[in-house]
Amino acid sequence: MNPILELTGIKVHYPVFEGVLRRRHTGAVKAVDGVSLSLGTAEVLGLVGESGCGKSTLARAILQLVPLTAGKVVLGGRDLTALTAAELAEGRRDLQMVFQDPFASLNPRMTVFDTLAEPLLVHRVCTRAEVAARVSRLMGVVGLSPRFMQKYPHEFSGGQRQRIAVARALALEPKVIIADEPVSALDVSVQAQVLNLLAGLVRDMGLSLIFIAHDLSVVKHISDRVAVMYLGKIVELGPAADVIERPIHPYTRALVSAIPDPDPAKARASQRIVLPGDPPSPLNPPSGCAFHTRCPYAQEKCKAAVPPLAAYRGREVACVRVSEI
Repeated sequence: MNPILELTGIKVHYPVFEGVLRRRHTGAVKAVDGVSLSLGTAEVLGLVGESGCGKSTLARAILQLVPLTAGKVVLGGRDLTALTAAELAEGRRDLQMVFQDPFASLNPRMTVFDTLAEPLLVHRVCTRAEVAARVSRLMGVVGLSPRFMQKYPHEFSGGQRQRIAVARALALEPKVIIADEPVSALDVSVQAQVLNLLAGLVRDMGLSLIFIAHDLSVVKHISDRVAVMYLGKIVELGPAADVIERPIHPYTRALVSAIPDPDPAKARASQRIVLPGDPPSPLNPPSGCAFHTRCPYAQEKCKAAVPPLAAYRGREVACVRVSEI
């Protein structure tokens, strides 16, 4: 697989200051702490984990919306972290994002036409005379009637607003789209429509997609591979069906056990894994494996060193006891 996007050792640490004037540096919140991933052409990579594990921060780091403490983001052979501001603005044509809340991400004072026309004009994709036709075509791609292009975001339903957000992301014909929980705020029936839309775009346009979500059943439906994050690190990575149907890492097992089963008999027979305590603070993470404070299989050696993400049975798992459990 030739990766279109490569992440190497991505770290995003936010410094913490104390004192009356907030000048004494006392530590750092390790939101993302050494993530390395690759994304292939026309591949969907699902990114899952608890709230606060660093999924959205990683997405913003890829887009260079937050400063990186360390690491590289290479898109199509081009290192985005080494670009000037002007070069980065041009490079972002190939990398777009769909945010979780379309009502917050769309400008309420701009019509749909203005919202979709703006990137076309800023990046000189077409002339002003061609803009109306391009906007009309974009709306058709996401399943909206062009007659709505003079309406404002508040005049649409949640699902329609998210379709507008997807259309805006498609306007510059990017190579990669990052969808940060794009269906979590929508009704179940509307979720299915948006998911099918994204899956169709990947299939028909050859897009690569990073899909961030909490719902593992949704991730399994749309993803080729799944990466599981815990406290800023990837703990398991592999084919979607394998990771969700046969999880290996203890944390992934706990996540999968929380998926509701529509079959009452299977639901009664299944055993929910309830992890003790709360996730540790990223300001002061545990030594060694960050999951050892909640892991039912933890031993002393789990506290000694950070386990690398190593190959095991067709996937990658970060656990020193992987062959034993």
